[in-house]
Amino acid sequence: MNEVATLIQLPPAEAASRILAGADRSWARRFVDEVDRQQATGRLQHLTSRWQISNAAAAEIFGVSRQAFSKWLTKGPPAGREGAIADLDAATELLERYLRPERIPAVVRREAPALDGRSLLQLARTAPSAEVLEAVRTMFDLRRVQP
Repeated sequence: MNEVATLIQLPPAEAASRILAGADRSWARRFVDEVDRQQATGRLQHLTSRWQISNAAAAEIFGVSRQAFSKWLTKGPPAGREGAIADLDAATELLERYLRPERIPAVVRREAPALDGRSLLQLARTAPSAEVLEAVRTMFDLRRVQP
């Protein structure tokens, strides 16, 4: 078994201890920063892929230029955007839990009476990300349909 395979079998705290035992502080900080960057950019790519939206559409959701969003995909988003990214990632995970992946683009584009005639995509462009997450939670709240 190679070293990476061995590390990922360990509890995260033990794996971190082993990595840090063999690295200097500067390398460890760069490693953590790179893991954070890759996770954040992965969540952005996941959103654009599942919702089948362009970088320009994603940029509009986050209120930035297309160029700025493209930069986020390579260098990582600013720390202040973590909450919005987390909300939209959680909304996407809920959509994946309840829908077939190929249905997600249609669902996020469908206007809904519960959203005042807007779609989830329109809501994402105009409202805080927490509202999008709450709308998706409400959409799949099965307690509402039980007698």
